[in-house]
Amino acid sequence: MANDVVLIHGAFCGGWCFADLMPIFGTRGWSCEAPDLPFHVPGPTRPPDPQLAHQSIADYTRDMAAFVRRYPKPPIIVGHSMGALIAQQLAAQGLARALVLLAPGAPWGILPSTQAEMALAKGLMQAAPFWDKALNPSFEVAKGDSLASLAPEAQRRVFDMFSAESGRALFELFFWMFDLNRTTAVDAAKVTCPVLVVSGSDDKVISPVTGRKVAGLYAHATFEEAAGRGHFLIMEEGAGQFAGRCADWMAAVTK
Repeated sequence: MANDVVLIHGAFCGGWCFADLMPIFGTRGWSCEAPDLPFHVPGPTRPPDPQLAHQSIADYTRDMAAFVRRYPKPPIIVGHSMGALIAQQLAAQGLARALVLLAPGAPWGILPSTQAEMALAKGLMQAAPFWDKALNPSFEVAKGDSLASLAPEAQRRVFDMFSAESGRALFELFFWMFDLNRTTAVDAAKVTCPVLVVSGSDDKVISPVTGRKVAGLYAHATFEEAAGRGHFLIMEEGAGQFAGRCADWMAAVTK
């Protein structure tokens, strides 16, 4: 069976965020692609594409489903943050051989677990109305939450590759209880492939408590808490060794 891996990034990012993982996967025999979600162009201060404001997570999932269907057989799907939510929705469509969910966005129905998670949602509310706009990222916000576990010089380097994000998608992700379309829902019973969920112990965006709740949705899930890692665990110090542990699991479940 082909050893294909598709990596799906999270909010405000692009496929570039897997730069430390993909070479490690490659040395283990995995063929990797990390597509950008629609209209995610690097440059945290550049004017966003007007079309971005209207993008729903449903649009992102539809786009990634079309990408994955190009493969003759379902690949392993690795998702980070919001990308991990998209990965779960793809798996429910039978499009994943296995899932690796890193700091995963939670599906519809899972409430915030910590004060830090609640504070992040509150911060979005203070940007109201944000749900019909494309939002540029804030370095002051990012260095305190998603990039908090990176060294200061790395925080700026990574942030300078960030892109704008759809306010509509963020609304669907953080305020799912007000979304009549239930856009972020996942039919957990249809996710029958092996699932690895990894949360950083120091993640200020999506806590390990929430990560465990996500893992608990799936019949064939394994949960791991990565000590000392934060939300951007994929580019923090030691990301190569972290990628190696993920690759070990991928190899074990696809023998």
